Amino acid sequence: MHSNSYTLTFTSIITIFLGLMLSVAATSLKPKQEKNIEIDMKKNILSALDIKPMKSNKWTTDEVQSVYENSITGIVLDKNGNQTDKDPKEIDPDKDNDYFPIYLHKVNQEINGYAIPISGKGLWSTLYGYFAIEPDCKTVKGITFYKHGETPGLGGEVEKAWFQDNFKGKRFVDEKNTLIGIRVLKGAVDETSKEAYHQVDGISGATITSKGLESFLKDDLSKYEPFFKTKRIVSS
Repeated sequence: MHSNSYTLTFTSIITIFLGLMLSVAATSLKPKQEKNIEIDMKKNILSALDIKPMKSNKWTTDEVQSVYENSITGIVLDKNGNQTDKDPKEIDPDKDNDYFPIYLHKVNQEINGYAIPISGKGLWSTLYGYFAIEPDCKTVKGITFYKHGETPGLGGEVEKAWFQDNFKGKRFVDEKNTLIGIRVLKGAVDETSKEAYHQVDGISGATITSKGLESFLKDDLSKYEPFFKTKRIVSS
Protein backbone atom coordinates (compact mmCIF):
# COMPACT_ATOMS: atom_id res chain seq x y z
CA MET A 1 0.00 0.00 0.00
CA HIS A 2 1.13 3.52 -0.74
CA SER A 3 1.67 5.92 2.12
CA ASN A 4 -0.60 8.91 2.68
CA SER A 5 2.20 11.27 1.64
CA TYR A 6 2.60 9.43 -1.67
CA THR A 7 -1.14 9.63 -2.35
CA LEU A 8 -1.25 13.34 -1.53
CA THR A 9 1.80 14.06 -3.69
CA PHE A 10 0.41 12.10 -6.62
CA THR A 11 -2.99 13.80 -6.32
CA SER A 12 -1.37 17.23 -6.15
CA ILE A 13 0.72 16.59 -9.25
CA ILE A 14 -2.32 15.39 -11.23
CA THR A 15 -4.37 18.39 -10.04
CA ILE A 16 -1.65 20.86 -11.01
CA PHE A 17 -1.15 19.16 -14.37
CA LEU A 18 -4.86 19.17 -15.20
CA GLY A 19 -5.18 22.77 -14.03
CA LEU A 20 -2.28 23.76 -16.27
CA MET A 21 -3.84 21.96 -19.25
CA LEU A 22 -7.18 23.65 -18.68
CA SER A 23 -5.45 27.04 -18.43
CA VAL A 24 -3.57 26.44 -21.70
CA ALA A 25 -6.79 25.31 -23.42
CA ALA A 26 -8.71 28.34 -22.18
CA THR A 27 -5.95 30.71 -23.29
CA SER A 28 -5.66 29.15 -26.74
CA LEU A 29 -9.44 29.18 -27.26
CA LYS A 30 -9.94 32.77 -26.08
CA PRO A 31 -9.22 34.46 -29.46
CA LYS A 32 -11.71 32.14 -31.18
CA GLN A 33 -14.34 32.79 -28.51
CA GLU A 34 -13.86 36.54 -28.83
CA LYS A 35 -14.15 36.26 -32.61
CA ASN A 36 -17.40 34.29 -32.27
CA ILE A 37 -18.81 36.93 -29.93
CA GLU A 38 -17.88 39.66 -32.43
CA ILE A 39 -19.53 37.79 -35.32
CA ASP A 40 -22.67 37.22 -33.26
CA MET A 41 -22.82 40.91 -32.39
CA LYS A 42 -22.49 41.92 -36.04
CA LYS A 43 -25.12 39.37 -37.11
CA ASN A 44 -27.60 40.73 -34.57
CA ILE A 45 -27.00 44.32 -35.68
CA LEU A 46 -27.64 43.28 -39.29
CA SER A 47 -30.77 41.36 -38.30
CA ALA A 48 -32.14 44.28 -36.28
CA LEU A 49 -31.63 46.50 -39.34
CA ASP A 50 -33.66 43.96 -41.36
CA ILE A 51 -30.68 43.05 -43.52
CA LYS A 52 -31.10 39.50 -44.83
CA PRO A 53 -28.40 37.04 -45.93
CA MET A 54 -28.26 36.85 -49.73
CA LYS A 55 -26.69 33.45 -50.28
CA SER A 56 -28.96 31.32 -48.08
CA ASN A 57 -31.48 31.50 -45.25
CA LYS A 58 -28.67 31.58 -42.69
CA TRP A 59 -25.74 33.90 -42.24
CA THR A 60 -22.28 32.53 -42.79
CA THR A 61 -19.30 34.00 -40.99
CA ASP A 62 -17.79 35.31 -44.23
CA GLU A 63 -21.06 36.92 -45.34
CA VAL A 64 -21.61 38.59 -41.96
CA GLN A 65 -18.10 40.04 -42.12
CA SER A 66 -18.46 41.20 -45.71
CA VAL A 67 -21.90 42.81 -45.38
CA TYR A 68 -21.06 44.44 -42.06
CA GLU A 69 -17.74 45.88 -43.21
CA ASN A 70 -19.28 47.25 -46.42
CA SER A 71 -22.41 48.84 -44.98
CA ILE A 72 -22.16 49.43 -41.21
CA THR A 73 -20.26 52.22 -39.48
CA GLY A 74 -19.96 52.19 -35.70
CA ILE A 75 -19.52 55.47 -33.85
CA VAL A 76 -19.77 56.62 -30.23
CA LEU A 77 -21.89 59.54 -29.01
CA ASP A 78 -21.50 61.55 -25.85
CA LYS A 79 -24.44 62.38 -23.59
CA ASN A 80 -25.21 65.48 -25.66
CA GLY A 81 -25.55 63.47 -28.86
CA ASN A 82 -22.23 64.57 -30.35
CA GLN A 83 -19.93 62.15 -32.13
CA THR A 84 -16.69 61.39 -30.31
CA ASP A 85 -13.41 59.92 -31.53
CA LYS A 86 -13.93 56.74 -29.48
CA ASP A 87 -14.35 53.26 -30.95
CA PRO A 88 -17.47 51.24 -29.98
CA LYS A 89 -15.16 48.35 -29.09
CA GLU A 90 -13.59 50.51 -26.36
CA ILE A 91 -16.88 51.18 -24.57
CA ASP A 92 -17.72 49.24 -21.43
CA PRO A 93 -21.45 49.80 -20.80
CA ASP A 94 -20.95 49.10 -17.08
CA LYS A 95 -18.35 51.85 -16.72
CA ASP A 96 -18.64 54.33 -19.59
CA ASN A 97 -22.02 55.75 -18.60
CA ASP A 98 -21.68 58.90 -20.70
CA TYR A 99 -20.73 57.24 -23.99
CA PHE A 100 -23.16 55.44 -26.27
CA PRO A 101 -22.30 53.27 -29.30
CA ILE A 102 -24.54 53.57 -32.34
CA TYR A 103 -24.31 51.75 -35.67
CA LEU A 104 -25.16 53.47 -38.96
CA HIS A 105 -26.36 51.49 -41.95
CA LYS A 106 -25.49 53.23 -45.21
CA VAL A 107 -26.65 52.44 -48.74
CA ASN A 108 -24.93 54.45 -51.50
CA GLN A 109 -23.59 56.77 -48.78
CA GLU A 110 -27.14 57.50 -47.57
CA ILE A 111 -28.31 56.59 -44.07
CA ASN A 112 -30.72 53.67 -44.25
CA GLY A 113 -31.08 53.07 -40.52
CA TYR A 114 -29.52 53.16 -37.09
CA ALA A 115 -29.00 50.41 -34.50
CA ILE A 116 -28.38 50.86 -30.78
CA PRO A 117 -27.61 48.29 -28.07
CA ILE A 118 -30.38 47.74 -25.52
CA SER A 119 -30.39 45.84 -22.23
CA GLY A 120 -32.34 45.60 -19.02
CA LYS A 121 -34.09 43.42 -16.49
CA GLY A 122 -36.88 41.04 -17.40
CA LEU A 123 -38.31 38.56 -14.90
CA TRP A 124 -35.36 36.23 -14.30
CA SER A 125 -32.50 37.80 -16.18
CA THR A 126 -30.98 40.72 -18.01
CA LEU A 127 -32.01 40.84 -21.66
CA TYR A 128 -29.48 41.99 -24.28
CA GLY A 129 -30.31 43.01 -27.82
CA TYR A 130 -30.27 45.65 -30.54
CA PHE A 131 -32.96 48.13 -31.53
CA ALA A 132 -32.98 49.53 -35.06
CA ILE A 133 -34.50 52.81 -36.19
CA GLU A 134 -35.52 54.13 -39.60
CA PRO A 135 -33.74 57.20 -41.06
CA ASP A 136 -36.62 59.40 -39.84
CA CYS A 137 -35.37 58.69 -36.28
CA LYS A 138 -38.88 58.03 -35.01
CA THR A 139 -39.95 54.71 -36.56
CA VAL A 140 -38.86 51.22 -35.53
CA LYS A 141 -36.96 49.27 -38.16
CA GLY A 142 -36.39 46.12 -36.09
CA ILE A 143 -35.36 44.56 -32.80
CA THR A 144 -33.34 41.49 -31.79
CA PHE A 145 -32.45 39.75 -28.55
CA TYR A 146 -29.34 37.59 -28.45
CA LYS A 147 -28.96 36.80 -24.75
CA HIS A 148 -31.41 36.29 -21.89
CA GLY A 149 -32.47 33.79 -19.25
CA GLU A 150 -36.24 34.16 -19.46
CA THR A 151 -38.58 31.17 -19.30
CA PRO A 152 -38.94 29.28 -22.62
CA GLY A 153 -42.47 29.62 -23.98
CA LEU A 154 -43.14 32.66 -21.79
CA GLY A 155 -40.64 35.53 -21.46
CA GLY A 156 -38.32 33.61 -23.75
CA GLU A 157 -40.66 34.50 -26.61
CA VAL A 158 -38.82 37.83 -26.90
CA GLU A 159 -36.33 36.06 -29.18
CA LYS A 160 -39.03 34.76 -31.54
CA ALA A 161 -39.79 36.37 -34.91
CA TRP A 162 -43.53 36.73 -34.22
CA PHE A 163 -42.82 39.01 -31.26
CA GLN A 164 -39.98 40.99 -32.80
CA ASP A 165 -41.93 41.59 -36.03
CA ASN A 166 -44.60 43.39 -33.99
CA PHE A 167 -42.20 46.31 -33.50
CA LYS A 168 -41.55 47.03 -37.16
CA GLY A 169 -43.21 50.23 -38.34
CA LYS A 170 -44.18 51.38 -34.84
CA ARG A 171 -43.20 54.87 -33.67
CA PHE A 172 -41.55 55.67 -30.36
CA VAL A 173 -42.31 59.43 -30.42
CA ASP A 174 -45.68 61.20 -30.48
CA GLU A 175 -46.94 63.79 -32.94
CA LYS A 176 -44.85 66.44 -31.17
CA ASN A 177 -41.71 64.30 -31.52
CA THR A 178 -41.65 63.69 -27.77
CA LEU A 179 -40.15 60.35 -26.75
CA ILE A 180 -42.86 58.00 -25.43
CA GLY A 181 -41.28 54.60 -26.14
CA ILE A 182 -43.07 51.44 -27.21
CA ARG A 183 -45.83 50.07 -25.00
CA VAL A 184 -45.97 46.28 -24.68
CA LEU A 185 -49.60 45.42 -23.99
CA LYS A 186 -51.11 42.64 -21.96
CA GLY A 187 -52.88 41.15 -24.93
CA ALA A 188 -53.33 42.24 -28.54
CA VAL A 189 -53.20 45.75 -29.98
CA ASP A 190 -56.47 47.33 -31.06
CA GLU A 191 -55.34 48.64 -34.44
CA THR A 192 -58.28 51.07 -34.55
CA SER A 193 -57.02 52.81 -31.41
CA LYS A 194 -55.23 56.15 -31.77
CA GLU A 195 -52.52 54.75 -29.50
CA ALA A 196 -51.82 51.71 -31.70
CA TYR A 197 -48.91 53.42 -33.44
CA HIS A 198 -46.68 52.89 -30.38
CA GLN A 199 -48.13 49.63 -29.04
CA VAL A 200 -47.21 45.98 -29.66
CA ASP A 201 -48.85 42.69 -28.71
CA GLY A 202 -47.65 41.37 -25.37
CA ILE A 203 -46.57 37.85 -24.47
CA SER A 204 -49.22 35.77 -22.74
CA GLY A 205 -48.10 34.87 -19.22
CA ALA A 206 -45.01 37.11 -19.35
CA THR A 207 -46.23 40.43 -18.01
CA ILE A 208 -43.11 41.20 -15.95
CA THR A 209 -40.78 40.46 -18.88
CA SER A 210 -42.94 42.63 -21.17
CA LYS A 211 -43.05 45.54 -18.74
CA GLY A 212 -39.33 45.25 -18.10
CA LEU A 213 -38.68 45.47 -21.84
CA GLU A 214 -41.01 48.44 -22.18
CA SER A 215 -39.18 50.24 -19.38
CA PHE A 216 -35.55 49.63 -20.31
CA LEU A 217 -36.20 50.25 -24.01
CA LYS A 218 -37.47 53.74 -23.26
CA ASP A 219 -34.56 54.37 -20.88
CA ASP A 220 -32.05 53.32 -23.55
CA LEU A 221 -33.75 55.41 -26.23
CA SER A 222 -33.60 58.44 -23.94
CA LYS A 223 -29.79 58.22 -23.94
CA TYR A 224 -29.78 58.69 -27.72
CA GLU A 225 -32.59 61.24 -27.86
CA PRO A 226 -30.25 64.28 -28.10
CA PHE A 227 -28.80 62.75 -31.29
CA PHE A 228 -32.10 61.64 -32.81
CA LYS A 229 -33.80 64.93 -31.99
CA THR A 230 -31.29 66.88 -34.09
CA LYS A 231 -31.76 64.46 -36.99
CA ARG A 232 -35.56 64.88 -36.87
CA ILE A 233 -35.19 68.67 -36.99
CA VAL A 234 -32.92 68.47 -40.03
CA SER A 235 -35.26 66.09 -41.89
CA SER A 236 -38.49 67.93 -41.06
